[in-house]
Amino acid sequence: MLILISDAFDKSLPEKLKAFGEVTDDKTRLKDADVVLIRSKTKATKEYIDQAPNLKLIIRGGVGMDNIDKAYCSEKGIIAVNTPKSSAVAVAELAFALMISVPNHIPYYDNTMKAGEWNKSTKRTELFGKTLCLLGIGNIARQVAMRAAAFGMKVVSYDKYVEKSDVAEMMSLEDAVRNADYISMHLPYTPETDKMVNAELISKMEKKPVLINTGRGKCVDEAAVAKALEDGSLSWFCTDVYSSEPPAEENPILKAKNVTLTPHVGANSVENLLRIGDEVVETIEKCIKEGKI
Repeated sequence: MLILISDAFDKSLPEKLKAFGEVTDDKTRLKDADVVLIRSKTKATKEYIDQAPNLKLIIRGGVGMDNIDKAYCSEKGIIAVNTPKSSAVAVAELAFALMISVPNHIPYYDNTMKAGEWNKSTKRTELFGKTLCLLGIGNIARQVAMRAAAFGMKVVSYDKYVEKSDVAEMMSLEDAVRNADYISMHLPYTPETDKMVNAELISKMEKKPVLINTGRGKCVDEAAVAKALEDGSLSWFCTDVYSSEPPAEENPILKAKNVTLTPHVGANSVENLLRIGDEVVETIEKCIKEGKI
């Protein structure tokens, strides 16, 4: 069995995988691969899959699977899976770090101090007592909710496929965003979630909230968000994800005011890369045991 590591994983992973067969990161050997490991960079499109006639298993290290043509995999009898639990803590901590940085003005204070200023006139605000709306209530959002509760925040959520939650009060989409001070997005990208946060939804937000997106960039109408930041309908936008990555030069978010930007590093903690590797090994072991590869 040939295992192709197509994207960046922890450097310890190849040694762990040697028990299953040959391991390579040579992408020219895709045609011979039985198993392909990807993250977000590699796009497992129909054209990509057709280059791998021996392919039996694609493992996406991380949560989102919108870079895999799952329908075509099913048609070809190829198993396509992710590592859904491994990234929850890492992404949740980034989402919460972005959220807490805004009311504490950390980038502003740091920049002005380094410029020789002693500016105490800009006042901080607290997360305590504020309302956090979670769009999506999966593994990552649950971790965010637990941290928000520890800070004394009220947590509400909208998820089309979840009626009840032990960590958040479930509401309709409009009700969930209406009185939110902070909105954190944890949605997969699907036709249903395409540009879910758009001008119409923003118009329902009464508190001019801080919006945080560590899910998928295409779930946000970036032009609408940039306009809302300009007119004050949103007070701040923090994002780790973009409609195209790296974002195009003309992406309006890059020039918008009141933004905090990170380069899709939510899952890039040292600990998480190790967890992803462990889950990859467990997945391959399970597939071999069940006779699927």
